[in-house]
Amino acid sequence: MTSNKPAFMNFTVDHMTLLLHPKLYAVAYPVFRIVFGVTPDDILYDKRRPAKGNNPEKSMTFATRIGEWEAKEKENLNTIIAVVQPSEPEGEQSHVRDMLDGHEQAAHWQHIALRTPDLISFYKHALEHGVQFVTPILKDEHDNLIQVFSGEWFLPNGKASGLFFEFLQRDPSTEEIAEIQKANKQTWFRDETFLGLYGEKEREYRSGKVIPFLPDDLFNSIYNYVSDKQMWQVTEADLAHIKTMMQDFAKKNNNKV
Repeated sequence: MTSNKPAFMNFTVDHMTLLLHPKLYAVAYPVFRIVFGVTPDDILYDKRRPAKGNNPEKSMTFATRIGEWEAKEKENLNTIIAVVQPSEPEGEQSHVRDMLDGHEQAAHWQHIALRTPDLISFYKHALEHGVQFVTPILKDEHDNLIQVFSGEWFLPNGKASGLFFEFLQRDPSTEEIAEIQKANKQTWFRDETFLGLYGEKEREYRSGKVIPFLPDDLFNSIYNYVSDKQMWQVTEADLAHIKTMMQDFAKKNNNKV
């Protein structure tokens, strides 16, 4: 089927939908603006539930562009799905099984992989704004890419969601690889990228201390600052204040490469 695959079966990612608890929803807008670099022009739509009775107008959903790539003739932008099952024997602990059973689902989207042309710079930027990661930057020699995995998106003191981000860069330079080797004290190769992540998530779920995307104190500070505002009411001045909050938190907690 590979050589004769019909054109209508050649898929790419159009968009992803992320369902969030209202408290996560409130924090998500500043995070997308500050950590992901979203601009006002990147907000593609903002749908609101009309005011009714004593209930004020309320944000229902917003869609944002987080990247805009021009395809190069030599570089295909592939769409890939990695499929994982709980491979441990029945009765043996498995974080994959915990994620499925905990959500009472037979299927669960675990992470979203976002590609960047400069992973090291993004990684440093994210750390400088308090974002937490469960791995260092890993190198996959077979596929010639580097990647890093964030903490999960869930509420402080809440149940782990099983949802996190992967950030990756393909075809890293020799200089970038050397910088990663220097920071990591070792290079992570093909099997260790998947198995290293798998083992880390297993340790997290067994310890009961799953790392969140943002530390609880930082999340609560951002939420408390924006909790009385709808998404469209968050101003550029608000975002500048939150950005400073995030940077100060990261400096105080020595959150650096």
